[in-house]
Amino acid sequence: ASFVISTAWKALRAPWMVDDFPEALAVKAELLPVVFPIHMVTGGLALVLVPLAILLRHRPRWHRPVARLAAIDVVLAGVTAFPVALVAPVTWGSALGFTAQGALWLVLLALGLRHIRAGRVAAHRACMLLLAAATSGAVFFRVYLALFAIYGSMRHYEAFYALDAWLAWGLPVAITAVMLKRAGDLRADPR
Repeated sequence: ASFVISTAWKALRAPWMVDDFPEALAVKAELLPVVFPIHMVTGGLALVLVPLAILLRHRPRWHRPVARLAAIDVVLAGVTAFPVALVAPVTWGSALGFTAQGALWLVLLALGLRHIRAGRVAAHRACMLLLAAATSGAVFFRVYLALFAIYGSMRHYEAFYALDAWLAWGLPVAITAVMLKRAGDLRADPR
């Protein structure tokens, strides 16, 4: 939890501390002076709001407003993920990975909202847990990148960066899907 909060805090502060950015992010901040800060702030907030909404699921009075705020935040972060991923990418493989993550975010949010409006609580819960897993990619991306900086060779940096852009969110989503399937939470609702 402390690492997630730390990552979220850094994302919230990042748009105003571009002097410390690696060159690849500094270029994005320069080319997208409005979109990039919106993405960083809303992405950082998603790291806190999405798990908070899930934790409050048994308290509807709190869950609903937090979940609505999280949904608005995810829409903003997801929509701004596309230009941030595609403008001056480190590699096209990483751009596609981040774009896929943003698209998955929006699809899972839309499906989750559709399910809850139809009264399919189990399906809604599964979509939101998968959305949280996709959101965690922001944290895992940094963890894997730090491990690469310690143990990897800079000669392979671009290849690793592209792999990380997929692995960081893909692995948590796959693990969550397997766990939901084993628990029977990915079955079709009878309604």
